[in-house]
Amino acid sequence: MKSGKSVKSVAKSALQVELSAARAALKAQKALVVELSAKVRAEKLSVAEAKAKSAAARKDAAIAKAKARLEKLLAKPVGAAARKAAKKPSKAVVSKVAA
Repeated sequence: MKSGKSVKSVAKSALQVELSAARAALKAQKALVVELSAKVRAEKLSVAEAKAKSAAARKDAAIAKAKARLEKLLAKPVGAAARKAAKKPSKAVVSKVAA
């Protein structure tokens, strides 16, 4: 009379059913955690890329501004008065006055 499963092994107890349900819920929550963490990671990456693009744009704007300023300065002709003003002044000559 040992053919087949006994009645106890076929019918799950209430605790076994509860355990199976809890395991299924845990599996679903773990999957949700993995999905949400991937979304957060992607969001952080997109924010970092946006910051990098913004920094590059600011850098390019500053370089363009400096180049424009340099071109403006180089466009002006330098005259004799400007060259003389740019020279290092010579030492002052002190002469003795007879008293």
